[in-house]
Amino acid sequence: MTNSMQFGTALSLAKIGHRIAREGWNGKGMFVAFMPPVMIPSEKVNERTRRFVPDGDLNVGGYLVLKTAHGVWQPGWNASTPDLLANDWIDLDDGEGPL
Repeated sequence: MTNSMQFGTALSLAKIGHRIAREGWNGKGMFVAFMPPVMIPSEKVNERTRRFVPDGDLNVGGYLVLKTAHGVWQPGWNASTPDLLANDWIDLDDGEGPL
């Protein structure tokens, strides 16, 4: 792993496919990842989603996701003010390049 960094640097790494985390997080296995925008063809949209998007393809915007300490994949993660100001962000995929 590389040295700690600020959130802006970590976010740039997430946007190219790296998992990022804070050294100060207590939960094991927690990380943030960027899920890039995607267009899901109409025939691939599942029934749960189809009831909210009844017609056509599903245009999904990019978002951050948090893998929690309990193994939950939590879409729509937002950094708190302490997260934004922290200097303890780390690159969990250091040296591996974009995933």
